[in-house]
Amino acid sequence: MNDGDNLPNIIVILTDDQGAWALGSTGNHEIETGNLDQLAATGVRFENFFCTSPVCSPARASLLTGKIPSRHGVHDFLRDGNVRPNGYQYLQDPIGYTDTLAQHGYRCGLCGKWHLGDSLHPQKSFSHWYAHEKGSGPYYAAPMVRDGVLVVEDGYVTDLITDDAIEFMEGCARENTPFCLSLHYTAPHSPWIDNHPQEIVNLYEDCPFETCKQEEPHPWNYKENPKGETLRESLKGYFAAVTAMDRNIGRVIQTLERLGIQEDTFTFFTSDNGFNCGHHGIWGKGNGTFPQNMFDTSVKVPAIMHFPGRIPEGMVCEELVSAYDFMPTLLDFIGLEKPDSEGLPGRSAKPLLTSGRDIGREHVVVFSEYGPVRMIRTKEWKYVHRFPYGPHELYHLSNDPEERENLYETGAANTIVGDLRSQMEGWFIQYVDPYLDGSRLPITGMGQLAPVSHGAKGALAFNEYLIEDGTVTKRRMVDL
Repeated sequence: MNDGDNLPNIIVILTDDQGAWALGSTGNHEIETGNLDQLAATGVRFENFFCTSPVCSPARASLLTGKIPSRHGVHDFLRDGNVRPNGYQYLQDPIGYTDTLAQHGYRCGLCGKWHLGDSLHPQKSFSHWYAHEKGSGPYYAAPMVRDGVLVVEDGYVTDLITDDAIEFMEGCARENTPFCLSLHYTAPHSPWIDNHPQEIVNLYEDCPFETCKQEEPHPWNYKENPKGETLRESLKGYFAAVTAMDRNIGRVIQTLERLGIQEDTFTFFTSDNGFNCGHHGIWGKGNGTFPQNMFDTSVKVPAIMHFPGRIPEGMVCEELVSAYDFMPTLLDFIGLEKPDSEGLPGRSAKPLLTSGRDIGREHVVVFSEYGPVRMIRTKEWKYVHRFPYGPHELYHLSNDPEERENLYETGAANTIVGDLRSQMEGWFIQYVDPYLDGSRLPITGMGQLAPVSHGAKGALAFNEYLIEDGTVTKRRMVDL
């Protein structure tokens, strides 16, 4: 185990609703992300990094705790329980990596989005707390919590989050204290129109948006996709939100250089979940459709690790890695043990980053869940199972990487489905808490209202849908 003098600083940059496609270094020739592209060029970029759930709150909880949603109990975005009078602390019991770091001398700071309940009070061993009141909202006049007080901030929230992060790093550097900075931007989550610096929006005035070709609305859409001028302005705003954030990440990197601590800092960049800007005919993520979808554009996220002298430069990792692997990877890198192994499915990816290979990693599969929807994905196949009755999906990714042809109903798929489903069910049986099992809950993608407990009701927002001829119509919402 490392002693305090040798502990590196840690920065975890977490964006909101950024698809893996929305980054220059992943092949998007239209979006301007020069600072992140440089981070990838001097670090390791993961080509196949997946979130545990294609919606923000459960994905963030899994990244923090290393546990799947059916173990920590956050199953959907938190539609309530963030502020008084019913602010719940959804993650009281699971140990987060920040708890472990704080026990070993780290000062942990949150700057930006929390969205895991009770935004007014610091949790998970954060001693610095500058949190968004909810989970998203306007980029100007944003509701933020500073020193336990809710304030409406002047200025552009992406800039403000970065300003606070820089002040936090400077304070830790003066005190010679190792820090873990959780830099959680709300970008590029909506709203997109009239919410971003106009000079950055103007960069995309003539952009053809070839990387976001608009398709016919998905049959499971239950809300209308943007059209006409609204469509174009939405795309400009989404791209501008990413670029404005990238420029602020550049400020963070410059601060590390100015403070002389870049060589002693482990940086991880990723997003909570993917996003579709017209891909598959969807505007949204996993809950952009009902039933919820598990397309790669929803579950695959950008991911970059950077640690000068400790991680190779310019490497692209092709192996499958999940967000539940992050906690063991981070702690392994700095020489700290995982808090416990029970309920932690992840494994350290450090061997991939230090030697370029990890014996057995080529056989690793990844899993995701969103309530009653579960996914198993190999390099070659993806199977999506929806409890209790379907519809189910099977895609041969080697031949169909864009997931266009569902092979589930074909006779030739029987053996493959049987094998994948057996693997999937065995894995979830191993890691699920039966009392928090999302596959038995009516989670529809419209938000969680309170913590799930033993047989508790009132925890989930449930929507009654009418499905006729493949068309989904939301009829009403009731609370269970």
